[in-house]
Amino acid sequence: MSERDGHVATITLNRPDRMNAISGEMLIDLSSALLEADRDEQVRVIVLTGTGRAFCAGLDLIDASEGKGLGPAIGRRPGELDLRDAPPIVLHKIDTPTIAALNGGAAGYGFDLAMGCDLRVAADNAKLAAVFTRRGLVPESGGTWLLPRLLGWARAAELCFGGKTLTAPEALEWGLVNRVVPAAELSAAVAEMAAEIAAAAPLAVRATKRMMRAGLNESFEDHVPRVFNQLVPLTHTKDFAEGMNSFLEKRPPNFEGK
Repeated sequence: MSERDGHVATITLNRPDRMNAISGEMLIDLSSALLEADRDEQVRVIVLTGTGRAFCAGLDLIDASEGKGLGPAIGRRPGELDLRDAPPIVLHKIDTPTIAALNGGAAGYGFDLAMGCDLRVAADNAKLAAVFTRRGLVPESGGTWLLPRLLGWARAAELCFGGKTLTAPEALEWGLVNRVVPAAELSAAVAEMAAEIAAAAPLAVRATKRMMRAGLNESFEDHVPRVFNQLVPLTHTKDFAEGMNSFLEKRPPNFEGK
């Protein structure tokens, strides 16, 4: 389920009877919703959340046992979804900033989805469960790449090797979430964070995310020229002029994404 509110697109995993466990159909729908929001020039922030008491309980094991899970979804309809368009990869490659609003538990695949977002705000009753090794699996959807970068090797190893589950306060202490708030205040806290990002120059925000992502895999010497090549076109935008004028005129800027 996808909704727009101004410059913010909220994508909601809406299967509360299964704690938003991901079905094969949901894999396709989630990728499509993320790509659609990223293409919308009016959208400056994407929020990913869940309905009910969970963010996402992972891949639907009942579907998987009936042959309707991740594997069949990857090749179920030609051109619709393969691993290059799976939700965790889409989350990584889109330039629109993403916020995971963790309204409840995030386990397995749901844990990787949350880690794939740029920012995470958790309700105080949420739990993050990297339980893959306790199911005879690996973090298959980005966790093995993301977690050493988010936590460092030792803490990522502690979390993943033992299949640990963290409470929201523990996740904050470990640095896996940006904020923990009372459950009743989650929507307001996420809206505040999204509004702060949406108020910045959208072309500059997208370029910043793109450059941060590139910087994960290249040397400093290669990265600096790449950033400069992103910077020059930005200085010719209306938003750059608006940023300079608003600073000189001591007023909030009004960016148009142009």
